[in-house]
Amino acid sequence: EPSLTNIMIVIGLTSWMGVCRLVRAETLSLREREFVAAARLAGTSTPQILLRHILPNALAPVLITATLGIAGAILVESGLSFLGLGVQPPMPSWGNMLMEGKAAIETAPWLSVYPGLAILLTVLGYNLVGESLRDLLDPRLSA
Repeated sequence: EPSLTNIMIVIGLTSWMGVCRLVRAETLSLREREFVAAARLAGTSTPQILLRHILPNALAPVLITATLGIAGAILVESGLSFLGLGVQPPMPSWGNMLMEGKAAIETAPWLSVYPGLAILLTVLGYNLVGESLRDLLDPRLSA
């Protein structure tokens, strides 16, 4: 049955795999770096290396991916709601607003334009936040 809870569960269950692959790849990359080798030579235990060196360095890409994932989740939810598979009326959703405005697109285009602009600006905002975080947190770009 389409509901907000079911949509959140579906989006969560279908999007976690990419984040896991990212964390794994970042961890494997960081494991081979010089500062991890230096910590090993200094006698630091594996849990301490994970908590002090690898986790803080792997956190930035995860935060960036999360902000971009929020934008994707907004698009998925509004798309499913537009198709009638997401949040059901009378619960407000930008997809529902677009679907209801579709019938009056010739006489009252603002019923579809404003929810569409809201989706556009929100997704664009999250993408810009993600790109700004990438610029701030990625040490490879600060050269």
